[in-house]
Amino acid sequence: MYLEHFGLDEHPFRITPVTDFFFSGANRGEILDALIYSICEVEGITKVSGEVGSGKTMLCRMLLEKLPKHIETIYLANPSLSREEMLYAVADALGLGIGGERVGVIMHNIQNRLAEKVREGKRVVVLVDEAHAMPPDTLEELRLLYNLQVGNSKLLQITLFGQPELNEKLEQPNMRQLKDRIVHHFHIQPLSRDTLESYLMFRMRAAGYRGPDIFSPDAVKLIAGASGGLMRRVNILADKSLLAAFVENTHNIEARHVRAAMRDSELQPARSPYGKKLAMGSAVAALLLASLAAWWMPGKPPAEDKHAIGAPTDEAVGRPAKLSKDDSQAAAYDREAAGWVKPGAAAGAPEPAAGNAPQITPQVTVADSEPADVKSSLFEQRLAAGRQLLDRDAPAGTGQEKSVASIQLFYNEELQPARIEGFLKRANGLGKLHEIYLLPARFAGKDGLRVLYGAYPSADAARKAISDLPPRYREAFTPSIYTF
Repeated sequence: MYLEHFGLDEHPFRITPVTDFFFSGANRGEILDALIYSICEVEGITKVSGEVGSGKTMLCRMLLEKLPKHIETIYLANPSLSREEMLYAVADALGLGIGGERVGVIMHNIQNRLAEKVREGKRVVVLVDEAHAMPPDTLEELRLLYNLQVGNSKLLQITLFGQPELNEKLEQPNMRQLKDRIVHHFHIQPLSRDTLESYLMFRMRAAGYRGPDIFSPDAVKLIAGASGGLMRRVNILADKSLLAAFVENTHNIEARHVRAAMRDSELQPARSPYGKKLAMGSAVAALLLASLAAWWMPGKPPAEDKHAIGAPTDEAVGRPAKLSKDDSQAAAYDREAAGWVKPGAAAGAPEPAAGNAPQITPQVTVADSEPADVKSSLFEQRLAAGRQLLDRDAPAGTGQEKSVASIQLFYNEELQPARIEGFLKRANGLGKLHEIYLLPARFAGKDGLRVLYGAYPSADAARKAISDLPPRYREAFTPSIYTF
């Protein structure tokens, strides 16, 4: 009804998942990248949890589209399957014409077919939507499916998507064996108020809108309060707000339009996932940043890092500038090129003192068509610059202070020179390569890497400099202060 009025090609706020409208902000893009990595490279069951309407099914649909061709997917959308029905569904998806067979026979045939897939260079992953509603017996049968292997290789990957009730179900004693096989845990957080405005306009532009921002700050605030940051509620309120503005023949969405949408939807302000939490003290803020730094890691977050200082508040550094479409895409590329990055954290993993950082000999995988020394030069150059940064004193007679702090963009708990090389190439294109320093680090006994930006005489100077970071870096990462 309102499409022509707003210059839209299609409805921007459908509540059914449409992958063209996937919003990569609020860690959704990072979670998708990490899921793809874990399915392709890591053995073990993966769990994704989130409230009703937080975007779990959309993430699942994106996986179906984005996984490499050698990964075959089995999508179980109906969680209320018995153990036999689930096995029949898996067998049918694998092209096995099995009917009326005993469970043991079905399992044997599934194992043989999966072994064939492995020999063909393929992997199979089962994506279970609404896993919190799956009967315990069916979940246990899934675990038995996961146990199938040939030699040392698992034949099947499993990813569970569910509401927080899934976590409660996994705490039951009879679910202990399944829980122990879950190696990656991801939680989809509701949208924050700051992210909500970006989400609304992203959906509008994905639907064909080409005009200026139309949601007033008061309208965004009301939508945030009534929706609790849950995407499904946001979509319902935004859709009805557009309709209310259309009826008034206006192109701006004001608070009164959102109130009308709230009345029509019988939605009252939800208990906000932000609000009070954003007003908490800096110690709690640091704890939240530490949790974000370990959002994709299995097990407990890393122990405290004596070098890292919590990221500054908005008052200290100002809000990040709005990015153009090109810059937003570039920020996504920076995240991808850097590997499966974790934001700079207020609490990182323990490492040796800076002066005793481990020595790393980079080993970069490159295409045969280009010499390795050309490909690896940026990585080696900035690694050497990082060592010099730790060793150097202030230039004699200049009156300058020795550099004692930097801005940590992110850290990797595995050494991935080839991925960092891609990030450095983009930094070079920005003219910022000279500001990037790579510091070797140890994380849980493994060689890793910190990626720093700039060198400053004090932590305060580094904190103030965060506001001058390239906008795409502020979008892609969560900068924090790192002291030597």
